Amino acid sequence: MTKVALVTGSASGIGAATARRLSADGMTVVVHSRASRETGTALADELGGTYLQADLADDDQAAALVPRVVEKYGRLDVLVNNAGISRPVPHDDLAALSAADWRTLFDVNLIAPWLLCTAALPALRESKGSIINVTSHAGVRPKGSSIAYAASKAALNHVTRLLAAALGPEVRVNAVAPGLVDTPMTASWTAAQELWRSASPMRRAARPSDVADLISALLANEYITGEVVLLDGGLNLR
Repeated sequence: MTKVALVTGSASGIGAATARRLSADGMTVVVHSRASRETGTALADELGGTYLQADLADDDQAAALVPRVVEKYGRLDVLVNNAGISRPVPHDDLAALSAADWRTLFDVNLIAPWLLCTAALPALRESKGSIINVTSHAGVRPKGSSIAYAASKAALNHVTRLLAAALGPEVRVNAVAPGLVDTPMTASWTAAQELWRSASPMRRAARPSDVADLISALLANEYITGEVVLLDGGLNLR
């Protein structure tokens, strides 16, 4: 039977590349976004899947997303928690990050994936499925667009390990932690682009397809679990 994958935040960027890769791997893909309904629907139509809209900052909408998938397809084999937000703030400007900023970042980057994992667990146990959390090298290294963003991704990295320990062998849980990825959002990040060109061994930022390929590889290997895989072109070596 064809596997079913839900990829959050998949109307563009890393999520769209992942949706296309998993579809090429033979899966039925559910495309999700908070907005971008037209773009998401077009991608789902292209892949022969389904588009679902939900605001993951809303607990009820986040918790209801997986049941909508299972209701339509009767199963779920893969959950890719890709959706996330950022708040660029210099790390030494503590006053610029409000308590509301912290709560919003943790709501979307940590609590929403937790709610999705919780909702998906019965279906994933039945299918011997897999969870992939898309985090960030900022959750491993002292970097990132803001301290609150980095902290939210570090928390998701640790939750990944804790879930892998708790849910095996029925469900595998891994994370991919990209550095800079070439997307429309990062095109204007000239300092970061120059850093990756000059300092990383690969001399470039990642492409969305690089992240998608790693997600596909982690899903294909049925033994690996509890890993947070850095994908930063070797910048962590510097």
